[in-house]
Amino acid sequence: MSNTVQTLHELGFADNEIAECLRRKELLSIELEFTKKCNLRCIYCYSDAGEPLNDELGLDEIKSVILQAKELGARKVVLLGGGEPLMYRELIEVINYTYSLGLQNILFTNGTLITKDAARFLFRKKVPVIIKCNSLRPEVQDALAGVKGVFRNISRGLGFLLEAGYPERDAMLGIQTVICRQNIGEVPSMWTWARDKGIIPYFEMLTKQGRAKENSTLDVEASEIRDAFERIEKIDREKFGIVWEPRPTVAAFSCKRHLYSCLINSQGYLQPCTGIDIAVGNVRESSLKEILESSSIINDLRNIYDRIEGACRDCEHNCECYGCRGNAYQITGNYLASDPACWRLKKGPG
Repeated sequence: MSNTVQTLHELGFADNEIAECLRRKELLSIELEFTKKCNLRCIYCYSDAGEPLNDELGLDEIKSVILQAKELGARKVVLLGGGEPLMYRELIEVINYTYSLGLQNILFTNGTLITKDAARFLFRKKVPVIIKCNSLRPEVQDALAGVKGVFRNISRGLGFLLEAGYPERDAMLGIQTVICRQNIGEVPSMWTWARDKGIIPYFEMLTKQGRAKENSTLDVEASEIRDAFERIEKIDREKFGIVWEPRPTVAAFSCKRHLYSCLINSQGYLQPCTGIDIAVGNVRESSLKEILESSSIINDLRNIYDRIEGACRDCEHNCECYGCRGNAYQITGNYLASDPACWRLKKGPG
């Protein structure tokens, strides 16, 4: 596999796999939120996490959703938490159950609660772990997380993961970084730091959602994001031999999740993704298959290349990219609109 293809699909799927999924009207992955409970108060948090919600899904309900997803062809289960997944008491049982079905878990965590035993367990189960790390400067990381001491605890968690054997081909390690005013200057150095350690850098644009709506100090211009993406693309090309095209929303990665995935939140509501927080059904009332087949929104997004509106429709990159649907929805109220945060967008109708 070439460096280019590997980089684009380490956290996703190849185009031929996606095409077959669409033909069969099935799934390749699902994203699960267990609880809104979180030990941090990140000022950019899309879900405004903190306290658990009433009537969150029980373990048996979560297992049922995972089994239904497998029956629809899913191969990966992305453990988002909604809050912090390591605060969910049955997380180990969920991972063991998913593993027993032959599915891959992918864990997104703030990393602060990872212990030596947890790291060893995750490595044994070959769970790719993505740590939310927004700065290599303690004062910036702590400020963005809304809690003191977070940088120290993330560093400790990363240390345990490295000690356990991460990263390796079957147990990938990544960092998820939201690019904002406070950290945009260190994006190139963070990117290089991650690549040097064999860590996947998952650097994404900010979505104006949740707490981010209330924190304008986070905001950066699209042109600044463009410059940051172009700088790290040059680093990849010249230093690591990895080639990709700079475009929103995630650096070196094409987000196509709406073609093959969906999100189930902690109360059982199904929505297209974290950014398009529209409930299209509830797994307590209908099966996963029934919801996916009956939702006009899911159908629109699975046919996004034909139904996208505005400048994105005629963009030269529209075979590889359809902008961030979350940004489009949060800013315009229309999940089919052109992505207003895209620096390639030529202003016009739509």
